[in-house]
Amino acid sequence: MASKTVLITGATSGIGAHTARLLLERGHRVVVTGRNESKLKLFLEDAGHPDRVLGLVSDAADWEATESAVTRTVEHFGALDAAVANAGFMTGDSIGDGDPTRWSPMVLTNVLGPALLAHAALPHLEATGGRLVLLGSVAGLKNSPGNLYSATKWATTGLAENLRLLATARGVGVTLINPGMIDTPFWEGVSVPPFALPPQPIAEAICFALDQPAGVDLNTLTIRPMGQPA
Repeated sequence: MASKTVLITGATSGIGAHTARLLLERGHRVVVTGRNESKLKLFLEDAGHPDRVLGLVSDAADWEATESAVTRTVEHFGALDAAVANAGFMTGDSIGDGDPTRWSPMVLTNVLGPALLAHAALPHLEATGGRLVLLGSVAGLKNSPGNLYSATKWATTGLAENLRLLATARGVGVTLINPGMIDTPFWEGVSVPPFALPPQPIAEAICFALDQPAGVDLNTLTIRPMGQPA
C-alpha cells in the first residue's frame, strides 16, 4: 500500500488503536480522535512516529468536532485518503430492563457518528479516490431480544449500503467490517467469552480494505472467532 493519510475516530484503544499502530508501522500518516484527552495523550506517547501521527480531541457524534477533525487532517497532512468510522460503544443493557438515560449517547455515536464523518470526509476522499470504512458488528446481522446496540449496528449496515450507492458514483470505496466477539475494553467489565479474538485481525482487515487497487470496491467483511455460536 502506497503511503496514505488515514483518519480513525475513537482510536485511543481497542480496534482503532491497533489499526492506527499497524498503519504507522507500515509507514502511513494517521490521525486519531478520541473524547478523552488523557487517553489520547497516552496513546500518542506509546505510538511513537510523532512526524506521522496527529491526535485530536473530538466527539464523533458532534458535527462541528467532526468537521474540524477532517479539516485539520487535510491542513496538517495535505490530503485525506481514508476515513475509518470506528468510534462506538455498547451500554450493555436492554430495552426491556435497561436505563433509558444511557441510550442516547450510544445511538448518536454509533449511528449519527459515521454519517457525520462521511459527510465531512467525502469531498476529500473524492479528490484522492479514497475509501470510507465503517465498523459494524455481527450484532448488525443477527437480532437478539431487546438489544438496542444491535439495532444501532443494523443501522450501520444500512448506512454502509446507501453510502456505497452514493460514494462509488464519486470514485470513493465503502467497506463495512463486521467484527464478531473481540477482546477489547469495549466490554467495559462484562465477562469476555473465552473464544474472543484479539483486535489485531480486525486491524489487519481494515488495512486489507485500504490496500485495494483502484476500481475495486470491497463491500463487506464479516470476521468471527472460531467457536462463536452466532
